[in-house]
Amino acid sequence: MMANMGTPHRSSLHVRKPNETMRLLVTTFVGIVFGFFLGVSFPTISLSKMNISSNIFPSIDLTYLEDKYSGISTQALLNVWSSLKGNRGNMHKSNCTKIWSPTNPRGAERLPPGIIASESDLYRRRLWGLPSEDLIIRPRYLVTFTVGYEQKKNIDAAAKKLSENFTILLFHYDGRTSEWDEFEWSKRAIHVSVRKQTKWWYAKRFLHPDIIAPYDYIFIWDEDLGVENFDFEEYIKLVKKHGLEISQPGLEPNSGLTWQMTKKRDDTEVHKETEERPGWCTDPHLPPCAAFVEIMAPVFSRDAWRCVWHMIQNDLVHGWGLDFALRKCVEPAHEKIGVVDSQWIVHQTVPSLGNQGQAENGKAPWEGVRERCRREWSMLQDRMTAAQRAYFLEMGIDPPNSTAR
Repeated sequence: MMANMGTPHRSSLHVRKPNETMRLLVTTFVGIVFGFFLGVSFPTISLSKMNISSNIFPSIDLTYLEDKYSGISTQALLNVWSSLKGNRGNMHKSNCTKIWSPTNPRGAERLPPGIIASESDLYRRRLWGLPSEDLIIRPRYLVTFTVGYEQKKNIDAAAKKLSENFTILLFHYDGRTSEWDEFEWSKRAIHVSVRKQTKWWYAKRFLHPDIIAPYDYIFIWDEDLGVENFDFEEYIKLVKKHGLEISQPGLEPNSGLTWQMTKKRDDTEVHKETEERPGWCTDPHLPPCAAFVEIMAPVFSRDAWRCVWHMIQNDLVHGWGLDFALRKCVEPAHEKIGVVDSQWIVHQTVPSLGNQGQAENGKAPWEGVRERCRREWSMLQDRMTAAQRAYFLEMGIDPPNSTAR
């Protein structure tokens, strides 16, 4: 009898009433919700690495739970869930406020694009007043001379022919800058001084295309140029008229040794081709018969200079060989490179930079400078040939026999 009575008693220990089961489920659920709510309430605990799926809780029928367990209303549960979602939203919003704009210039990706100033200028600014009122006129052309004080008469003559449309920039290779204050125009010019450097060294370091972007044309001239028969404004008009991207004034035919291409002609405003000695030109559209100007007085459009600047080598400072390579920066080169005949100059061929050299191994200073000039010409040609060959091979194209010229 006691055995029969004990069996039902053991069975009753394993059977739960339905309302107890539901109460357990609700309690568990509330505990989970409360645990999440409690966790996000502490600022020391980061949820940035938690990925709480929004599909977990909406699948639960809250109305059913309210009917079965009236201690927690549907609204209360929704409030808890809204709080959780709100915290997740704030966390996501915080991550989105970090700026990363891959279209910005390299290194500036963390800045809002609207604040980016990717270009600059050489315009002088006041130390007072409104920035918007600093400039009465914005010069459109830049003229640079690499100078020593001994050639001040040439530079003074040229500067006095420049209108307010031109910015003057002097590169001083002899370190004498303050002495130029004797000229009124010099007080408005920009002066950069580094001893014993060439104009191409200066150009590579101080004439970056993003610095001189406001200028339509850039004159990069030597100091030994006579400008008695030259007008800068008229020259610009002719360059625009004939569509020249790279140009130079014609040279007075008797002013020292020069190429046939750069000698002034009397019967035309501009010429773009010439005839040289037999065998010098393999193609009438190639240097030195066309697509060619010399490096003592070149003038570049803004777009052409952007290309040329990238071609200038940091260590090949004399620029020899550049005149044969400039054609690679415009297309078609034999139409966009030319010599302006009706505005001409005299090249005085003053060996000023030669005197800045150093005597070595029994050689005079100018001899060492000239030797390096010739060496740089060969080095530039070799580098250009190698670079072009590597490009064609990478593209799966047979390299031409010679691409340097």
